[in-house]
Amino acid sequence: MSNRKDDHIKYALTYKAPYNSFDDMELIHSSLPQYDLSDIDLSTHFAGRDWEFPFYINAMTGGSSKARSINQKLAQVAESCDLLFVTGSYSAALKNSNDDSYDVRKIAPEVLLGTNIGLDKPVELGLQTVAAMRPLLLQVHLNLMQELLMPEGERTFKTWRSHLTDYASQISVPLILKEVGFGMDIKTVEYGLESGIQTFDISGRGGTSFAYIENERGGNRSYLNNWGQSTVQTLLNLQTLTNQAEILASGGVRNPLDMVKAFVLGAKAVGLSRTILELVERYPAGKVIEIVNGWKEDLRLIMCALNCQNLSELRLVDYLLYGKLSEANR
Repeated sequence: MSNRKDDHIKYALTYKAPYNSFDDMELIHSSLPQYDLSDIDLSTHFAGRDWEFPFYINAMTGGSSKARSINQKLAQVAESCDLLFVTGSYSAALKNSNDDSYDVRKIAPEVLLGTNIGLDKPVELGLQTVAAMRPLLLQVHLNLMQELLMPEGERTFKTWRSHLTDYASQISVPLILKEVGFGMDIKTVEYGLESGIQTFDISGRGGTSFAYIENERGGNRSYLNNWGQSTVQTLLNLQTLTNQAEILASGGVRNPLDMVKAFVLGAKAVGLSRTILELVERYPAGKVIEIVNGWKEDLRLIMCALNCQNLSELRLVDYLLYGKLSEANR
């Protein structure tokens, strides 16, 4: 019988999103800059600390030998590039005390490490996760449509709100409430703020589709493969909350231009999953490190072309919307 986590990796790599909302957004070029390239500052702040760079390796996998190999390589890249790395959901290790697929510090002892758990899990399991992993932060993920489409998925959801309150009051490390590719709605972010959560990874449609993945695993509801809101549309929906909440963006981020577009719409940082997964599957760690470090220089280059010294100034950049985004935001 195939491992569910390995199925997720396999189908994540084969899926090609039919639409990426970043392609329907254009930034207005600035012809006369005030800054030198060396003036550009990429630092950001979220989840209770300063970060040197505004992108991170987002939660992907864990719970199998293939996942162990991927996590160790991702951690090597993250450590070398001074990036946050968040492991996939720790739930597999909670069920199997011999699972070492999340134990990346033996490979990358100085890695900036976060981990992840589902909101269906009570806070006691979250506390166990934090004790075992000693992470800088804990992502708590919301994967409602995935659970609904998964044959072995959850069927009870009433506890999720009380779990959120428990996590906010009892977990000692900073929390990030995270979607898994369907786009987080404004009411959820508002409820999270009321519950004491400050940081939200809105993870919109456009990257990995867990609806597609679960349908490939045997579901028969392919008409739901494109469920949810795109990443850029989700960011546009949340414009009124970007001063109250720390918004992180993921879902279909492919390159530094996509990252900058997310920053223009108020994201404090962006998370990459599929883009990084493809790289570590294709290249040795040294080559991936070279590519990722190149992204830092590309971010500076693009920000200079927009006459922006830092992420705060990017909020003032004008932009145009085309296609579906233009129609939805008239």
